[in-house]
Amino acid sequence: MKLRIQLIAGALALAAAAVSAPSAMAQAKEQFFPLLSYRTGPYAPNGTPWANGKQDYLKMINARDGGINGVKLTYEECETGYATDRGVECYERLKSHPGVALFDPQATGITFALTEKVTTDKIPLITLGYGLSVAQDGMAFKWNFPLMGSYWTGADIIIQAIAKREGGFDKLKGKKIALVYHDSPFGKEPIPLLQERARMNGFELQLLPVTAPGVEQKATWLQVRQSRPDYVMLWGWGVMNSTALKEAQATGYPRDKMYGVWWAGAEPDVKDVGEGAKGYHALALNTSGQQPKVMQDILKYVHAKGQGTGPKDEVGSVLYTRGVIIQMLSNEAVRRAQERFGKGKVMSGEQVRWGLENLNLTQARLDALGFNGVMRPISTSCADHMGSTAARIETWDGKKWDITSDYIEADEQIIKPMVKAGADKYLADKKMTRRTPADCQS
Repeated sequence: MKLRIQLIAGALALAAAAVSAPSAMAQAKEQFFPLLSYRTGPYAPNGTPWANGKQDYLKMINARDGGINGVKLTYEECETGYATDRGVECYERLKSHPGVALFDPQATGITFALTEKVTTDKIPLITLGYGLSVAQDGMAFKWNFPLMGSYWTGADIIIQAIAKREGGFDKLKGKKIALVYHDSPFGKEPIPLLQERARMNGFELQLLPVTAPGVEQKATWLQVRQSRPDYVMLWGWGVMNSTALKEAQATGYPRDKMYGVWWAGAEPDVKDVGEGAKGYHALALNTSGQQPKVMQDILKYVHAKGQGTGPKDEVGSVLYTRGVIIQMLSNEAVRRAQERFGKGKVMSGEQVRWGLENLNLTQARLDALGFNGVMRPISTSCADHMGSTAARIETWDGKKWDITSDYIEADEQIIKPMVKAGADKYLADKKMTRRTPADCQS
């Protein structure tokens, strides 16, 4: 009887193991992407397509490719409302999830708050086109990746575009350029670069902060009307952008003398203004439209099956496309890490960090991924966590965005010394030291 009980117990144990083994195996084969988002509040019209693009790309890769080399991609959204404290709460809740790859904070303020935390937690931050400009220096910021551009590169490109329009940098002398900016870490980031350019090129820089979220700007545009700057740079986000364009129209400031950052150059910024925004320029990190193969694959493998995160006609819009790019680069970091640490394995945050600083997306690779014409090639290193410093100018024709310039490279002769000085100061303030060449191999 005792032997029989033992045999039954053993059989039950084996059965339990058989049931739990697939579950454990499945869990071990899942790479997790925490998705911080904001679908509520004044920034929702801009934050929503960004978040939808990331989700749809993850769904497409799972449906089309079965994940990355057999590793299924999973995710969980956490609503921040663009608030720093809520962003930190989301991070703390999701950082210990099994298989966590990286975080995309979707806000400069949240990035500032997480930069010290990720150093301890060993989880990389992707801040594509936002975040800390000095984080381009990978020898100082091991865990931050401001891929494809910072607010310093963006501001420099706009000044170059204005100089070209005027007939050369010498023609900027005596001009007045106003910066209408979101009064937050995001809006303040380009100021040091613009101050340096003003010193070099002899133009007057006028700083006009706008209190978040930016629905009230009448006093700001009264100042613009009184000071009559030659150009206005718009460093806005969410409802602030369309409000600024409406106020510019109301005060008679020419929209073709306005240049926005790449977060002020999407459909939600101009669609409610329509013809009133005609001639307005903005930076473009990527193209838009449903023609690229990656968008066609999302339509085929996700939306055609009724699994789209948002509306079908949103696919390919400016910010949706940017979300797709961010998730593609995240996936490619995992894939690159697998090449070194084990194909078909779930990567740790440290391994994904190595993948992020060893990206090499050539034109051939972008074409294979379906991103032909969407973006430029990007190549990172231990020292360079940005990988690309170029953008184009797009212009609103009253109904759609048109690319109206070639790629403009930010002037690294100006920016690199500023990055080095800023990074050194950050390290000194935090009592930290630079990475060694040996650390780059880790």
